[in-house]
Amino acid sequence: MEFLRLSCNQISEMGYQTIQLEMRGAVCVITLNRPESLNALTLKVGNEFKAAVADARERAARAIILTGAGRAFCAGGDLREMQKIAQEEGRVEAFFDEPLRALNECLLLIRQTPLPFIAAVNGAASGGSCNLALACDLVVAGESARFNQAFIRVGLSPDCGGTFILPRLVGWRRATELLMTGDVVSAQQALELGMINAVVADAELMPYVMAMAEKLASAPTAAIGRIKELLEASATNDYAGQLELERKAQIQSGQTKDFREGVAAFIEKRPSKFVGG
Repeated sequence: MEFLRLSCNQISEMGYQTIQLEMRGAVCVITLNRPESLNALTLKVGNEFKAAVADARERAARAIILTGAGRAFCAGGDLREMQKIAQEEGRVEAFFDEPLRALNECLLLIRQTPLPFIAAVNGAASGGSCNLALACDLVVAGESARFNQAFIRVGLSPDCGGTFILPRLVGWRRATELLMTGDVVSAQQALELGMINAVVADAELMPYVMAMAEKLASAPTAAIGRIKELLEASATNDYAGQLELERKAQIQSGQTKDFREGVAAFIEKRPSKFVGG
C-alpha cells in the first residue's frame, strides 16, 4: 500500500496522461482519455486510475463517475500494447501479466472503496471494459451504448471479473451465452437483462449521471460504504453470517455524525444535512 501511495502521489504531481480528473463539488469525474484508441486499457491507464481514485479521496470526493472520452466508453484491453510487452520480454505470459494485475487492482479498488461509483457508458464497452463498467455500483448507459464480452473473438477466456459479476446480474444461462458467443448487447437489452440501471438519450447521459452522483454525494456516504461491504460479503456468506455482519455494520453506522443528524432531522421534520462521517 505504501508503494501505491507513492506512485499515486507521483502521478498526481506530474499530471495524468491517459485519464482526466475533474472535481465538480463533491463529485469526482474520472474520464478514460485515449480517444484515438477508443480508450483502450493499458498498464498506464490502470496505474493512473488507481492514482486518480486516491487523488479523489484526498480531495474529499463523496461520489465518483467513470466515463470515456470521445465516441466510446472503452474498447477493452489494448492488444497492441500487450503484444509489444510480450515481444520485448520474450514470453507470452507477459502479454497478460502486469497489465492485467493492474486492472485487477482497479476493479478491487472500485469494489472496496467506500464511495459510490457510477459508470456513465457512452458508446462501446467491450471485453475488460464491459466488466469494468459492471463492477461499478451503478451503471447508466447512453442509448447508443453497447456491451460485449469480446474475449472469445480473439481466442481468450474472460478477465476483469466477468465470470463473477455477469452470472450474478443476468443468471447462469444468459451469462454463459454472452461469454461464449461474444454477442453485442444494446443498451436497451442490457437494461432488460439486468446488467445496468438505466438508459437515457446520449445527450442526457452526463447530466443524468451527475444528478445521480450529486444525490449520492449528499447522502450519508459512510453508510453507503458499509452497504458496499455487506453486498460484497453476501456473495459468499450464509444467511446467519450475513445477519451478524449487518448487526456489526449497523452498530458502526449508529456511532456516526450522520446517524445523529438523520435522527435529529427526522424528529425536527427537516431535511437532513449529511457530512459523510
